[in-house]
Amino acid sequence: MTDSTEARRRSDVRPPGINADEQTTLLTFLDYLREAVIGKLADLSDEEAGRPGVASGTSLLWLVRHLTAVELNWFLWAYQGEDVDLWDDDAPSTGGETVRESVTAYRAAIARANEVAAAAAGALDRPGVRSLRPNAEAPSMRWLLVHMIEETGRHAGHADIIREQLDGAVGR
Repeated sequence: MTDSTEARRRSDVRPPGINADEQTTLLTFLDYLREAVIGKLADLSDEEAGRPGVASGTSLLWLVRHLTAVELNWFLWAYQGEDVDLWDDDAPSTGGETVRESVTAYRAAIARANEVAAAAAGALDRPGVRSLRPNAEAPSMRWLLVHMIEETGRHAGHADIIREQLDGAVGR
């Protein structure tokens, strides 16, 4: 490890140590992963955060924008059934995104998603209104929370690699 990498090492934030009911546990782990993704943008310029880390063009800003849309699509459009257009979760970069705006939008989506999840307290088996998947039944809140843990965790891993490629920063 080089001295420059040592300076960029974040403290390793361990998963939450919690023994609670199922919904609280699922939301706590989801929030932990959401914060891990947000943490990968710490101390980066807009240009650095928007720089693709892989040949497909994925950047840290793209990952946050994607997760923002996924949260809104699953929790608001699918589970809650809001009468809104789907958010484009695969939109290419416009080149004008900023770290501040992207994180603010993601945090707002998280807050709205958590409100939907809180309203389902004690009813994790209750299905939502519709599914994002064609010809599929509307998923339960339990399925949705587990899916979002999987989705966010996968992209948190991508963010780890992209951030390390950018400036050597490691750690959760």
